[in-house]
Formats: sequence, C-alpha cells, structure tokens
Amino acid sequence: MTAFVTAFAMVVLAELGDKTQLLAMAFATRYSWKTVMAAVFAATIVNHLAAILVGVYLNSILPINFIKIAASIAFIIFGLWTLRGDQLDGEDEKHRFSPFWTVAIAFFIAEMGDKTQLATITIAAQFGELIPILAGTTLGMVIADGFGIIVGMVLHKHIPDKQIKIFAAAIFILCGIAGLLVSTGLINM
Repeated sequence: MTAFVTAFAMVVLAELGDKTQLLAMAFATRYSWKTVMAAVFAATIVNHLAAILVGVYLNSILPINFIKIAASIAFIIFGLWTLRGDQLDGEDEKHRFSPFWTVAIAFFIAEMGDKTQLATITIAAQFGELIPILAGTTLGMVIADGFGIIVGMVLHKHIPDKQIKIFAAAIFILCGIAGLLVSTGLINM
C-alpha cells in the first residue's frame, strides 16, 4: 500500500504544471475531454510500465540505502524542476492520426524523460513493486491531467500557475529532505 500511495502522490505533484499536463490542457481545447483522458491513460500505462521495469531492475542490483539517498536527491531535483516549469514546444500542434492516437502518441513522446517518468523510475527502484506502482502512477497521472483539463477549461483565470507550482515544488523538496535525513540516519523513523 505504501508503494501505491507514494507513487500516486509523487506523480500528482510532479504533474502539476508539467509539460504533459499542459499538453492535456491544449488537446482538451481541440478534442473531447473523454478522448484526451483515454489517450492519456493508454500512453501513461505503456510509458510508466517501461519506467517501472527499469526501476525494479535498479532495485535488484543496487543497495537499498543508495536507492533511498538517490530517490531523496531526485525528489529535491524534481521540486526545483517544478519551480522552473515546462513549456510546450509545439507538441500540441502535431497531429496526423485520429484524435485518440494523436493525443496518445504526443503524450507518450512528451512523457519520455519527463519528471513524472523519472519519478516513476525512482519510486520503482525504491519499492520494487510493479502493480501497486503502475496503479498509483497511472491514477495519479489521470487525476492530475483531469484536474489540468478542468483548470485549463474553466478555472485558469482564478488559480495562478505559479502558486500551484510552488506548492508542488515545496512538497517534493520537503519529501527529499526528509528522505535524506532518514536515509543518512540523522532522523530515526
């Protein structure tokens, strides 16, 4: 259960203000929100399954304390990355297929090397569990992008992106610092 909750929470936070969330918002202005969400779901499962397999492999070959320290440092980096922000580089303009495949392919490509994919690898390396992490990261991505679509369509005028990014970044950085303190033995839990 811890792997699921961690995966879910970290991906929701990583996705706030992320390039793939912006991409989902942009596609939702062009296509049905149902099509966008179905494509996001499909692309996320394939992308995060690959990320989890990499993370589980790392878990089997690296000492757990090293993984915990690396994960904590990665969370701090993800927090700083969130503060910096992402921009769409024309990903929402590329479409040659049906709306579903246009969104799924663009989303899959945009997610490659993205902080949510890297967070998924990190979480999988830390916990080494396939199904709970895949369920958590996929649900986290769908909820965050669903929220992004709603914000993009309705509430964007009332919730500044900067505040959302600062909140998500602070949670990442605090989790990273707490993880470092526990992993290095400065705090016992």
